[in-house]
Amino acid sequence: MPHSQESSPTPKAPRHSHSPRWLRWLLRAVAWLVGLGAAGVLAAVLVVGIGLAMAYPNLPDVSELADYRPKLPLRIYSTEGALLGEFGEERRNLTPIAEIPAVMTNAVLAIEDARFFEHGGVDYKGVLRAALANLGRAKSQGASTITMQVARNVYLTSEKTFTRKIYEILLTFKLEHLLTKDQILEIYMNQIYLGNRAYGFAAASEAYFGKPLKSITVAEAAMLAGLPKAPSAFNPISNPKRARIRQLYIIERMLDNGFITAEQAETAKREDLKLRSSTGNTHIHAEYVAEMARQLIFAQYGAEAYTRGLNVYTTLNAGEQEAAYTALRKGIMDYERRQHFRGPERFVTLPTNPAEVEDAIDDALASHPDNGDVLAAVVLDVTPKRILAARADGEEIEITGDGLKPAQSGLSPKAPPNIKLRRGAVIRVVQTPKKTWEITQLPEVEGAFVAVDPRTGAIRALVGGFDFDKNKFNHVTQAWRQPGSAFKPFIYSAALDKGFSPATVVNDAPIFFSAGATGAQPWEPKNYDGKYDGPMTLRRGLAKSKNMISIRVLQAVGPKTAQEWVSRFGFDADKHPPYLTMALGAGSVTPLQMATAYAVFANGGYRINPYLITRVTDQKGRILSQFEPPPVSSNPRAIDARNAFIMDSLLQEVARSGTAARAQATLRRPDLYGKTGTTNDSVDAWFAGFQPTLSAVTWIGYDQPRNLGSRETGGGLALPIWISFMDKALKGVPVAEPTVPPGVVNVSGEWFYDEYAHSAGVASLGMDAAAPADPTVAPAPEERNRILDLFRN
Repeated sequence: MPHSQESSPTPKAPRHSHSPRWLRWLLRAVAWLVGLGAAGVLAAVLVVGIGLAMAYPNLPDVSELADYRPKLPLRIYSTEGALLGEFGEERRNLTPIAEIPAVMTNAVLAIEDARFFEHGGVDYKGVLRAALANLGRAKSQGASTITMQVARNVYLTSEKTFTRKIYEILLTFKLEHLLTKDQILEIYMNQIYLGNRAYGFAAASEAYFGKPLKSITVAEAAMLAGLPKAPSAFNPISNPKRARIRQLYIIERMLDNGFITAEQAETAKREDLKLRSSTGNTHIHAEYVAEMARQLIFAQYGAEAYTRGLNVYTTLNAGEQEAAYTALRKGIMDYERRQHFRGPERFVTLPTNPAEVEDAIDDALASHPDNGDVLAAVVLDVTPKRILAARADGEEIEITGDGLKPAQSGLSPKAPPNIKLRRGAVIRVVQTPKKTWEITQLPEVEGAFVAVDPRTGAIRALVGGFDFDKNKFNHVTQAWRQPGSAFKPFIYSAALDKGFSPATVVNDAPIFFSAGATGAQPWEPKNYDGKYDGPMTLRRGLAKSKNMISIRVLQAVGPKTAQEWVSRFGFDADKHPPYLTMALGAGSVTPLQMATAYAVFANGGYRINPYLITRVTDQKGRILSQFEPPPVSSNPRAIDARNAFIMDSLLQEVARSGTAARAQATLRRPDLYGKTGTTNDSVDAWFAGFQPTLSAVTWIGYDQPRNLGSRETGGGLALPIWISFMDKALKGVPVAEPTVPPGVVNVSGEWFYDEYAHSAGVASLGMDAAAPADPTVAPAPEERNRILDLFRN
């Protein structure tokens, strides 16, 4: 039966799509690209995976970091353990993590890697950010974790490439797997470069603040923590403003991370940091000594001396060294105030825009660094009664009144261009004891000071020049100069051995020698003051430093005999030709030789060998070498005890009533002995003297010998430096009472050898005494009678 239409509906025809053909093509293309991209990503993953698998076995062995042994510098110390200097490419003080204060590690974590103890070594967001940055420009902007920085600093270069970044990540995983977090952090805190040749925060604390890391404050820790990112840009010494901005930011980060309280943060922000470069630092100036020690150690250990972490302990006394440095610098600067003004060191053009002036001053002073307390500044404004100048740190100083006197010639309207003080002039200034400012100039004159212990030979203080950075020539050991009258005591010592006594009378009268008598040119010597006082005792002749007396004594002793005699004290015979000029110190000596020679008088007649190093240890304190000086009594005798005792008596007279009377008058102690020395034309100024526990010598002169000034003498130039040093060095040292040795007697207040006590010695320089003791050096026959007549007169 046929179905009705309702019961049997007709099926619907299929609906045709009305989508555009281009859209269908696009969808197919997208699907194809997605598939291709997925295949590409899969291939890239496989390639990277294979690359990582192949690269990982080729990574360096990091297991050695479990026993971290970085390059450690050579360090030089005083006898008390004060650091005097260090040498090596990397200035580092290896410090275990347990000894690094929490404030330092917290400052570093706050700015470098706050999640260090939480992550597995890699900050994935940071790595992705760095990768994206590298796609758009050459330098990455991503931040590395501490572990990544350790991997890079120890094993990799700092180049910004994907290859190096992959190796860095792989090394990071390896480090995290093999080392504990504390080990990684310890390596970082000791390894990172922080400027000023300082590696690690312990070294940086010493380099920037002159203090051990354990004493660091929050403010100081924040300043140091800012250095790893850019040690030069954030250096608090050379870039104080940028360093300050970063320090404040790190303090805020420490606060945000809960490492410090709000109160601590505010205190840290207000703290006034005292940098090591400031004039108030506690650094011991012993650069010449440190260099001497470096040379000695290098000769023994070679190049590894700079990497083994050797500790060298010297004989230097830190307090005495500072006293010597201060005294010599003051003596030279006092002399400099008496010299003519040589003009500014440089002239620069300062911009009119105030905002640009500061940069111009920084640039100008970069090549004119401060020299100790002699500071550099740039003149901003000048009037006849006032100079306004600016320092590198932005400080403005005003110079008025007496502070302008040293540069009056530069303030004159008629001053030549090279001397005239004007805006843009680079000048030197010093602060006076009254806290005012005085204009000055870097000295051209040089000086030296050395003190040795006459009982052992230990060098207690040594300053080889005005400033090591300015002139590295060590004048104590390298400067061969004429000693002048400071050499006379050695001639007198030879005379005592030939029968002279302090009571021997010698005529202080004019004397003349022809070329035949001198072995050179005709010679008519004079006393320093040009005056002649007639007959006087040997004691008075030395106290007043009479040249005529010394010449007559040497003529009687014989130059050849005297040449042999002075070699007993450590002088080089060939540097003291056997001519009569030797009586006036015309030979050549070094200040160290003079200190060693005077020590013979101080210790009763024994020759000493000066030494500098007492022991050398490794980084763990194990002794590698050690030196103990033998008792002085076991040393060779230079002169007998009687000779030394009587010479001490004569030198004591010099310091009491003679050319060095200022010594005992100032220090008010009788156990001071010494002799002034001024060479011909005032080229060299000396004072050599001692107290029985300390033999010390001062020298002042120009490297290219020239006149120091018609009124400059050893007593006026060198003696004040010696007195200033001894004033500090002898604090608390009891006055030494001399012991009269056997064979010496006192007759009518004067000392004699036993055998010469009753006119058996040389009473005066008459006919017999005038004949030279050594006939091989007799003057030419035609001069003999003339010389004898002079002695009789």
